[in-house]
Amino acid sequence: MKRLYFAIGLLAASPAFAQHAHHADAQRHADVAERGAAVMPFDLASTTHVFTKTATGGIQRVVAKNGTDATQVNLIRDHLRDIQARFLQGDFSGPAHIHGAGMPGLSRLRAAKPGQLAIDYRDVKGGAELEYKTKDRQLAAAIHEWFDAQLSDHGRDAVEGHVHSHHH
Repeated sequence: MKRLYFAIGLLAASPAFAQHAHHADAQRHADVAERGAAVMPFDLASTTHVFTKTATGGIQRVVAKNGTDATQVNLIRDHLRDIQARFLQGDFSGPAHIHGAGMPGLSRLRAAKPGQLAIDYRDVKGGAELEYKTKDRQLAAAIHEWFDAQLSDHGRDAVEGHVHSHHH
């Protein structure tokens, strides 16, 4: 009988827990967007971040929701070129500022030795993308953790991508 009451108590509490978790997520998204404005020159709400995991790392694509908005597209491209240069030098201060120093995967990315992580920049329609490549499986796993954290933190402004066979 105690088990039945316990189960009923869990069921009764779960909507409240879900509501609290949703509020916490909404607050986290708002905090990330606010800190992101200090690091990302484009309007987060006017862009979509697409994170695609690959066997050797992943592809981070940022595109303007309105692909004809030349201002946002240029800001995206400038920003991704800038972070490519910073990341290749081991400077991950931007993501640490936005998402926190304890962001999953970040410490491993920071610790990568020169040449262990390649980051290629490409213009794409409506924005740009960075492709992260490594032969180190642990570093690739860190990129995947880092992508998952960004997907969670950016909320509706981020989506998980899928690599198509004709891509790269």
